[in-house]
Amino acid sequence: MSIDDYGGGPGPQAGVLVVTTNDVPGHRVQQVIGEVFGLTVRSRHLGSQIGAGLKSMIGGELKGLTKTLVQTRNQAMERLIEHARARGANAVLMMRFDVTDAADVGTEVCAYGTAVVLVPEP
Repeated sequence: MSIDDYGGGPGPQAGVLVVTTNDVPGHRVQQVIGEVFGLTVRSRHLGSQIGAGLKSMIGGELKGLTKTLVQTRNQAMERLIEHARARGANAVLMMRFDVTDAADVGTEVCAYGTAVVLVPEP
């Protein structure tokens, strides 16, 4: 797997800037729209669960699980961006991830933040 398999986020082509900071240098918040989120729940198929269980006994990275979690986070981010865009935002500030077990059948990943309209400072 390449570094792209482990990277996150859809990149700048998404049309909505997503940052983990409170502000963006050179811009000011013109309007706060409110909370937005993207949620997904993923499970692994039985074969990969068995493989991960065996790998965990001998140690090392569980690459299949890592790749699945990256894909899951990226899907949550894409949904976050769709939600923000639908509400008229051009940016999401203070983006965070929340990851939890979902009833022992999968992993729930939620990307959330504050949707805003940013404008360049004069």
